[in-house]
Amino acid sequence: MSAYDVAIVGGGIIGGSIAFELAREKLRVVLLDRQQPGLEASWAAAGMLSPGPETHDAVPLVPLAKESLRLYPEFIAAIEDASGKSTAFVREGTLEIFPGPDGESQREKMAAEYRRFDLPMERISFEAARKLEPALGPAARVAAWLPEEAVVDPRWLTESVIAAGRSRGVEIRHNTAVTSVLHDGTRCRGVVAGNQEIAADRVVLAAGAYSAGIKGMAAYAPTRPIRGQILALRSNDLRLSRVLRSERGYLVPRRDGRIIAGSTLEDAGFAKHVTPAGIRHVLDAALELVPGLASAEIIETWAGLRPGTPDTLPILGPTDIEGVFIATGHYRNGILLTPVTAKLLCEWILGSRTSFDASAFSPLRFRTQSAHTQSAKGASTRP
Repeated sequence: MSAYDVAIVGGGIIGGSIAFELAREKLRVVLLDRQQPGLEASWAAAGMLSPGPETHDAVPLVPLAKESLRLYPEFIAAIEDASGKSTAFVREGTLEIFPGPDGESQREKMAAEYRRFDLPMERISFEAARKLEPALGPAARVAAWLPEEAVVDPRWLTESVIAAGRSRGVEIRHNTAVTSVLHDGTRCRGVVAGNQEIAADRVVLAAGAYSAGIKGMAAYAPTRPIRGQILALRSNDLRLSRVLRSERGYLVPRRDGRIIAGSTLEDAGFAKHVTPAGIRHVLDAALELVPGLASAEIIETWAGLRPGTPDTLPILGPTDIEGVFIATGHYRNGILLTPVTAKLLCEWILGSRTSFDASAFSPLRFRTQSAHTQSAKGASTRP
């Protein structure tokens, strides 16, 4: 058995960033991925860094998201310095569009939420929106400007994170599917991958939508896959300068001229393929925002599996098995939450005081809920 200080299960942006942070603290780290690292949800993401709540369920996430966005410039600088690679991080702001007859009321609801969390947002006119992005269509009649939002290319970022970890001594093993976590009931001993036992004092489960499939871990990480279909467009007639978004979809420009359009939200199990209905949904939203893209070339389509959770919130922190930590369930916010997740996991593993109260995202919340449910069932069956 080979021995490590920490074994990380899952080589996406979350697992890779945790590995990098721990290696900077001189720990012996092995990063284990079921295929090539970085080819699941991280590879499929659009890369918007938006801390505002998308839904009511996401409200508890906002303080954590704000903290992660604050950490992003420092995180990017460290990754790019260690890897020598660009991550295409830019802060150009986002235009939020409110189409339909209730656009004004929807914008006011969003403004109230943003005031509540001290997030910058400006109501702007159609003319002002078109001045920022001339290609906008008439759906932009009601718009808001979110000046502090940023974007990153997730494929570039994930590649840079893996390279940065390797440069700091992280051992990276691909095609190494972990099947279970080794422990004696109270203390972690490592993981099992195939017929091999890999000894480690601590284990971090960061396997995204696949986390619940690790034997014994579903009680802490009850993740499920939520499919998102996305496509890339290229137009010779127009270019976009910043993110455009509505409740129906988004457009994210890349440095090379591509425009990423997304996305769907589908509870389709582990079926990771695009569908005619999904692509139509994405295109309808894209053309509502920028009708001029009707003649653009579709140069790529793909689907990713986001790690959903029962309450749509991430799962972060130590378990009641000493040495076992969870960092999964980031749903649509994995790229955004990467810096704060890596920082918190590093603090937990090193035994230092955490810089942010993340108790709301503890993996133990599901075990507590399960216990309450069983208790209620027992009470209801008493004579």
